Amino acid sequence: MEWKADWGLRGRMFLTMFLLAALYIVFLGVLTLYTRNFLLIVGFMSIFLFVQLFFSDKLALRSMGARKVDENEFPELHRTVARLSQQADIPKPTIAVADTRTPNAFATGRSKKSSTVCVTTGLLRSLDQEELEGVIAHELAHVKNRDVMVMTIASFLATIAMFILRWGWLFGGGRNRQGGAQVLVAIVASLVVWIVSFLLIRALSRYREYAADRGAVVITGKPSALASALMTIDGRMDRVPDEDLRKQSEMNAFFIVPISKGAIAKFFKTHPPTEKRVDRLRELEREMETT
Repeated sequence: MEWKADWGLRGRMFLTMFLLAALYIVFLGVLTLYTRNFLLIVGFMSIFLFVQLFFSDKLALRSMGARKVDENEFPELHRTVARLSQQADIPKPTIAVADTRTPNAFATGRSKKSSTVCVTTGLLRSLDQEELEGVIAHELAHVKNRDVMVMTIASFLATIAMFILRWGWLFGGGRNRQGGAQVLVAIVASLVVWIVSFLLIRALSRYREYAADRGAVVITGKPSALASALMTIDGRMDRVPDEDLRKQSEMNAFFIVPISKGAIAKFFKTHPPTEKRVDRLRELEREMETT
């Protein structure tokens, strides 16, 4: 298979990004009620975006308790990532390992040259070599598609909205009735922006998972291996202790298969259902067999 555009998928991603952009433009307009100093808003947001772009990878690895590993510790893992990176035509990323029973993997980093692929010890113990290659190829497809940067930018103003919800009244200074009303408008607008962007970002995340699955197939040429890996990971997630799942639930958007215990978690999934992903992979396999 060739690395080609899925225009239906791209169209849905574009629509989601367009709706997010429109929502954020309205939000910036409302923030001018919160403070008349527009340059102050721009300056604050620029600093916040800089921190997100340049430190999100370190925060993600730290939250997982992951550490970077060299070739002497995990020689086979390094060889696998190096070979698949060459097939994906991207620089070999830094490799990290998280010592946890949760079988999962994620990619982070703002660009292809500064990316990191992290796998858990639970994943290394759960999958065979072909399945592991499918998972790593999926993460490399995220790197090639710049998904981490896209999702960081997409979630940026949602994070600002949450910040205002938490601290807006404290720092808004409702010294008079008019000032209090302006702060209230900004807080209500922040709540609306956070809720709507929360749902849109999750839709965008699900679309990008499909694209990364397709990219993994292009890299390895083995859709059945990734499908098998997804089913294995999904099946073993229920065996992981609840304490481990709670500690890592904030990383859901990054994982190849999200933690999804409970009805609310399933409603707000960052990933498509595993069954649908497997069905699409099987369709790709049939497409490869007929060409």
